[in-house]
Amino acid sequence: MLNTVLYDGPAGVPLVIAHGLFGSARNWNVIAKRLSQSRPVIAVDMRNHGASPWFNTQSYADMATDLAEVINGQADILGHSMGGKAAMMLALQHPEKVRKLIVADIAPVTYQHSQMGPIDAMRGVDLSDVKTRSDVGAQLSGLEAGVDTFLLQSLDLKEKKWKLNLDVLADQMPEIIGFPEVSAQFDGPSLFLSGAASDYVKTEHRPRIKELFPQAKFAKIPQAGHWLHAEKPREFEAAVSTFLAMK
Repeated sequence: MLNTVLYDGPAGVPLVIAHGLFGSARNWNVIAKRLSQSRPVIAVDMRNHGASPWFNTQSYADMATDLAEVINGQADILGHSMGGKAAMMLALQHPEKVRKLIVADIAPVTYQHSQMGPIDAMRGVDLSDVKTRSDVGAQLSGLEAGVDTFLLQSLDLKEKKWKLNLDVLADQMPEIIGFPEVSAQFDGPSLFLSGAASDYVKTEHRPRIKELFPQAKFAKIPQAGHWLHAEKPREFEAAVSTFLAMK
């Protein structure tokens, strides 16, 4: 069972939040607390991340099954990037578990970019003698601005280890940047929320999205990139809340 963080809220359909690659439930703490003003919110650590168990696979079918095990009855599901693909698979494989689907800045397609850079950077850190997060941050190299700070949230400084199964994530990278060939459909309400400055969800992706999610609606957050929830958190929360409240 995945590690979960529960944010108590008024009675209602719970919202499950699935983070992206190299993330954790704690990344969503502020947003989860704010969204819990209207419902219970459950943020999860995905497999091979955070405090969740380590496995030998990182397939979307397996991640969808993990999420299904967390849901008692029915829930709304919000996923970003890798978590968004897992949320899509959950809705396709277990539609009875999902009332509404929100996918943040990702499409059900295979991407050409690799995410090996952060893995190589973390593998290159000598954790044996570090005493502060700054010591580790100084060793992280070759990363885009802000990525080092994000990765440091998955550092267990006391145990001097990463809370990420780097070997499996590296081995499973083709699975992570890909998406399975599926023929199922999810007929429930679906929102594909993107950053206006991001190129992860392109116009040419929309026919495939509509094929799998016939009720899909599309929205963009101005001046936001792929990390739209971190760059424009209030606008992100407003879009999510509005969609969840719609009848």
